[in-house]
Amino acid sequence: MPRQARGEVIDPNQIQVVHCVERCVRQAWLCGKDAATGRCYEHRRGWIRDRMEFLASVFGIDCLTFSIMSSHAHLVLRSRPDVVAAWSDDEVARRWLRLFPKRRNHDGSPAEPTIPELDMIRNCPEVLAERRRRLSDVSWYMRCLAENIARRSNAEDEVRGHFFEGRFRAQLLLDEASLLACAAYVDLNPIRAAMAETPETSDFTGAKDRIDDCRQSGSRKRESTHDWERGRGRRHSGWMSPMEIDEQKDPVGPNLDDSGRRGSLKGFLRRRSEITYPFDLFLCG
Repeated sequence: MPRQARGEVIDPNQIQVVHCVERCVRQAWLCGKDAATGRCYEHRRGWIRDRMEFLASVFGIDCLTFSIMSSHAHLVLRSRPDVVAAWSDDEVARRWLRLFPKRRNHDGSPAEPTIPELDMIRNCPEVLAERRRRLSDVSWYMRCLAENIARRSNAEDEVRGHFFEGRFRAQLLLDEASLLACAAYVDLNPIRAAMAETPETSDFTGAKDRIDDCRQSGSRKRESTHDWERGRGRRHSGWMSPMEIDEQKDPVGPNLDDSGRRGSLKGFLRRRSEITYPFDLFLCG
């Protein structure tokens, strides 16, 4: 049976949690060590993570967790049209021009947009509405991730053609139980693949980033996970969504984050007294 079209699964106008899987062509180890040639491409896993961190600072899409393997990547994403709707027209235009700049600086970074460049978006209602919609579209997020990595990898290998398979896999997570199960599956994927023995040694995963930040911070044992995750001290995981939702503390609505690293401070798992997540054992140790 053919898979559902992504347009039938993903709706950028709705808050949705989606498990996305992007695979290299022929499931080749193009982000790991190539057994045939002996070449090591592990650094590309860092490229993917860095690109995801950049996209988190631009899109109205929360990254709940991720794992980057040798031949594929898992991402658990939450679209946030409510966050994008709270942005001003100027903010939408500036974010879009960070994604697709008209000019670049000498180091390749996006140049500061000019007034005419901004006006081309914010003064045209149709263009502005479309750009706003795309900034909460998981398909556009994945496109901006895959194209960048494919272009850099092909340039490094001096080849042309597809780097990732033609379409990423997308599965909606419709309730908290499925979200918890999927997030645990994604974070524990390196262990399942025998690439690591524990979450704390599982490189390029959301779990390891959170654990590293927790261990580097002396405040973890003095603060709740909820308060600590919303602090400024998180270096590795500060661009990701906080894990916990505290229904008594958290404000209703978008809960915008002004750090510039992510769109919102909204968590994704209800706060409970018992341990509910595998690497909580490491965080609490």
